[in-house]
Amino acid sequence: MSIPVITIIGSSGCGKTTLLEKVIPELKQKGYRIATVKHHSHAGFEIDQPGKDSWRHARAGSDHVIIAAPDKIASYRLVDKEPSLDEIISEIKDVDIILVEGYKAAGKPSIEIIRGELGLRVISNPEQLVAYAANVALDATVPVLNLNDARSIADFIEERFIKA
Repeated sequence: MSIPVITIIGSSGCGKTTLLEKVIPELKQKGYRIATVKHHSHAGFEIDQPGKDSWRHARAGSDHVIIAAPDKIASYRLVDKEPSLDEIISEIKDVDIILVEGYKAAGKPSIEIIRGELGLRVISNPEQLVAYAANVALDATVPVLNLNDARSIADFIEERFIKA
């Protein structure tokens, strides 16, 4: 059985990260194991602090750097092209759900955030859209969840994707 994947999408600055910060603890409280993937749309990002050993390994030319400790492991590698979401999630194991920030064109089920003060422009593909998380009333053919109620959004994700 494959791990369910849901993307949280919306225009820049709408609160995707903030929503995930609130939904993740709600799902953790229910006992679920969660993986997250964040799409960074611009080339080049650093996960290491300059001067740290792993940063020094990468600067020296290592193509794949792994940092291991008794309680966690991190791995990053250089790539010739951006991997697809399917390629990324194929390496994720031992979780109950994968929550993805971004990747609106990946063909995965999506919850789109609509924040009234940013406008009502929809960016989701209707075939992927399973719900809106909004702070305004919407006339929609999918559920409209209260953007400010992380518990109800977590309940929706649980019922629709984890328990399904």
